[in-house]
Amino acid sequence: MSYNAQQGVNLYYDLVPTGIPGLDEALNGGFIRGRTYLVTGETGVGKTLMALSFILNGIMRYGEPAIYVSVDETYEQFINGTKRFGWDLEPLMQQGYFQILVPEMDLIETIREKDPVTVAKSMVQAITDYAASVEAQRIVIDPIAPLVTLDKDVQVLREYIRTLVMGIERDVGATTIITTEVPTGSQAISRYGVEEFLAAGVFVLGIAKSNDGSFKRYLFIRKMRWQGVQPTIYEMEIQPKVGVVVKDKLNNLYLPYLSSYTP
Repeated sequence: MSYNAQQGVNLYYDLVPTGIPGLDEALNGGFIRGRTYLVTGETGVGKTLMALSFILNGIMRYGEPAIYVSVDETYEQFINGTKRFGWDLEPLMQQGYFQILVPEMDLIETIREKDPVTVAKSMVQAITDYAASVEAQRIVIDPIAPLVTLDKDVQVLREYIRTLVMGIERDVGATTIITTEVPTGSQAISRYGVEEFLAAGVFVLGIAKSNDGSFKRYLFIRKMRWQGVQPTIYEMEIQPKVGVVVKDKLNNLYLPYLSSYTP
C-alpha cells in the first residue's frame, strides 16, 4: 500500500474547502479548519473579492455561517460595493448566515493611545461575540490592521496583529482569512512583516505583464503549512456575481515579470 504526504494531511487535519473555483484542486482539498490564511498584494489586485468568495462559497455551498470585519470601509460602503459587484448580502444577514463588524473608524488612534494587546483582546472579544451570534465557521478581517505611516506605529501594530490572530484561533476556532496591502512596487510579502509568519498559508495576488504587452491577474500560493503544496503561480480571473476563479498555471511567458516571487 502506497502512502503520500497528502494522505497524511487528510488523516490528521480537517480540511475545509474554500469553494473558490480551481483553488481547492490546487490546495489538494482546501484550508485546515480553524487556521488563519493571509491574502496579500498591492491595491486593486482582488484581495477583498477573494476573501468574500471564501465567505460566500462557504455559506452557499457548505452552509458555514460567517462574519466579515471591515476595517477600512463603513457598513454602507461595503454593502453598496458588493451590490455593484452583483452580490446582495442583506438576505444572508436576515437569515442569520452573515454579519458585518465595523470597528471604530479611529482604530489606529485607539491603538496608539492604549496598550495594543488590550485593544486586540477587546477586538477578539467583539469578534467572538459576533461569531457566536451566527455560529460563524468562517471569518474575514479586511485588512488585518489600519494602514499607518509612522515607523513607531509599525511596532505597535505588530503586537496588535499577533495578539489578534492568536486570540481568534484560540477563542473562536473559525477558519480565517486576513488581508494586508503592500505598497506598490514593494517586494515585501506583507506590510508589517509579521502577518506571513502567523498565517498557515500565504497567497500573493498581483497583475503580470507579458512581453507581448498583455496583462493577467495571478495568484501565487507561496506558503501552505503542513499541506505539502508546492509554491505555484496560477492565472486568476475576477467574474461579477462569481468572484475569484483560479485557472491554469501561469504561462512561462509571464514568469520573468514575477521573478521576485518565483520559488
